[in-house]
Amino acid sequence: MIALRSILFNAAFYINLIARMILFSPYYFLADRKAAWSVPKNWVRANHWLQKVIVGTTFEIEGLENIPQGGYIFAPKHQSFWDAYALLPWLDDPFYILKRELTWIPLFGQYITRMRMVPVNRGAKGKVMAEVLERTKQQLRDGRQLIIYPEGTRRPAGAPPNYKYGIARLYRDLDVPVVPVVMHPGLFWPRRKFLRFPGHFKVQILPPIAPGMDPDAFMEKLVDVMETASDKLLVETIRANPQVPLREDARRRFAELTASDPGAELR
Repeated sequence: MIALRSILFNAAFYINLIARMILFSPYYFLADRKAAWSVPKNWVRANHWLQKVIVGTTFEIEGLENIPQGGYIFAPKHQSFWDAYALLPWLDDPFYILKRELTWIPLFGQYITRMRMVPVNRGAKGKVMAEVLERTKQQLRDGRQLIIYPEGTRRPAGAPPNYKYGIARLYRDLDVPVVPVVMHPGLFWPRRKFLRFPGHFKVQILPPIAPGMDPDAFMEKLVDVMETASDKLLVETIRANPQVPLREDARRRFAELTASDPGAELR
């Protein structure tokens, strides 16, 4: 049944994407840019509904009061494709620094260009990267929110942390708050897998880290607050969803975190 529901959801997900990109393109490209955000944000809300109805996966968000006004760096854990889009409706005017090849994809590339994303050649250095940084600063001065994944790429739930120092450099150079976000959607939408699992999980938006810290001290604090909250949430999520099959990383980390708890065995 899970396999069938996963197939149906994956099909509905891409049909929803393609249909909306075609049907709403006239409005998207003719409307005011910020008003046009309603198209992708409504696509996200539709995906949440499809995942709830077809698969049985739901979520809740804690800590929305921690989101500051104006420009900031939004720094979530990255475990699956779900967290690449799922929180867009709760951000005012977000943007990504992304590889320029994505802008070459027909129609999709025009969609992301319309939202003034910051494309970059990953092999670029020197003057080009300085220009990227200046464009990013201007976006933040305009009150936008830069989405950066501190670990760079998707990591399985429970995997050892692998934070990249690039976010500390951006924190130093951009001089804006960083909002850490932890969650475990990878338990329900595993990376590189087509299966989608039912259950309920939380997204926790943590208090922002104010600008002005030494980059090394910032990095130490970011890793500490995110991993502490992530570990606690992992245990809570696994205990609340005993039906979800655990990959080795999640099983191992759960065992480590609950080794001193006599009532912690997996149900």
